[in-house]
Amino acid sequence: MSAPRSCAIVGAGMAGSLLGILLARRGWRVDLFERRADPRRVGYEGGRSINLALAERGLHALRQAGLESTVMGQAIMMRGRMVHVPGSEPQLQRYGRDDSEVIWSVHRGRLNLSMLDAAETAGARIHFNSVLEDVEWIDQRLHFAHPDGRRVHHDFDFVIGADGAGSALRQAMSRELPLGEKVELLDHGYKELEIPPAVDGGFRIEAHALHIWPRGRYMCIALPNCERSFTVTLFLPNQGPHPSFETVPDGASARRFFAETFADALPLMPELERHFDEHPIGILGTLRLERWHLDQRAVLIGDAAHAMVPFHGQGMNCAFEDCVELAERLDQARDREAAFAEFEAVRRPNALAIQAMALENYLEMRDRVDDADYLIQRQLEQRLADRHPDRFVPRYSMVTFTRLPYATAFERGRLQRQLLIDATRGLKSVEQVDMAAVDRRLESELAPL
Repeated sequence: MSAPRSCAIVGAGMAGSLLGILLARRGWRVDLFERRADPRRVGYEGGRSINLALAERGLHALRQAGLESTVMGQAIMMRGRMVHVPGSEPQLQRYGRDDSEVIWSVHRGRLNLSMLDAAETAGARIHFNSVLEDVEWIDQRLHFAHPDGRRVHHDFDFVIGADGAGSALRQAMSRELPLGEKVELLDHGYKELEIPPAVDGGFRIEAHALHIWPRGRYMCIALPNCERSFTVTLFLPNQGPHPSFETVPDGASARRFFAETFADALPLMPELERHFDEHPIGILGTLRLERWHLDQRAVLIGDAAHAMVPFHGQGMNCAFEDCVELAERLDQARDREAAFAEFEAVRRPNALAIQAMALENYLEMRDRVDDADYLIQRQLEQRLADRHPDRFVPRYSMVTFTRLPYATAFERGRLQRQLLIDATRGLKSVEQVDMAAVDRRLESELAPL
């Protein structure tokens, strides 16, 4: 009887855990190595991440892993963006047509705990406190350091890097073969804050929305949690004129800044100063590689291959799509190197597309969601989606509510946005749009999906 196929996965976060589940359920012998201690024993370390937005791509992957019901039991529906503009009542901008087209807020820590349990149940072995120090590529051996000073090694058939944007495996691969790495850091960072539950235990603001306080060069957002709190994230320039993290360096100055700029949010955040002082400034950036794999020995997935800024809510969903694609390629390809090459050929163009869309969405969220021209374009977008459902699907809907390739959504979205801009230029109302002319142009430029 032949030995089971085996692999090592470096990183037991969201992507590593999910891939471990998918492969173990297929009969693979899987060893997961995680640099952190077991969060089920020591608790989840907060303050360094924003909540995750779960959409159809991620849900499809969770279904493959048998985790949909577990995760959805912890998720909160978000119908759209609740936009908070000074001097006006908050306005909901729906993501889709109705409650069949929504996204879901999930807590990163709780999701990871559930996935670790599921990975072990599927048969994967998880090795915590394992910091990757070196890789012997000829002997195919991983070397790990433990906090107690021990050094351990693990022989591998092949290894998968799921260890995030600062991937130690990627660094080891690049010493063996240049990967064409390019990092583009955003000049903005973020702080994680919190709106706690109300005194009666309920939500303090509308639960089923992603709240945005857009302010041009910066913004604040809030995502709901199942315990009736909100995870709040403040995005500011790292340096420069006020406001920036340079001019708002501590909790006391943050309180003054919120009083000036986010006056309706300040009363909701009684521990603003403490959270601001305790939580570090998060780094935002985009990682692009020209190559994701090293022959048949190693391949990268998720943020280790294509880290992106979080403004389209697709980082986790994209990583989960990676996991499903790679598991299927390993099942189907004639050999492992072919599987890795096919995986990269399919996923890399789509990763580049969603990275570009995520950067574009930051400008939209912080600077455009309350602009008159943007609102008219959105109204026209909705009308065209109703009039031409087989041709005109809003880009956000293609990305979020379908599993169309990101690259397809990016290209069609570019054509559709130009059509919206041209059709509404100089107009004050969507009623002034020449719909017959728009229909003709749409039918000539956009093939049916």
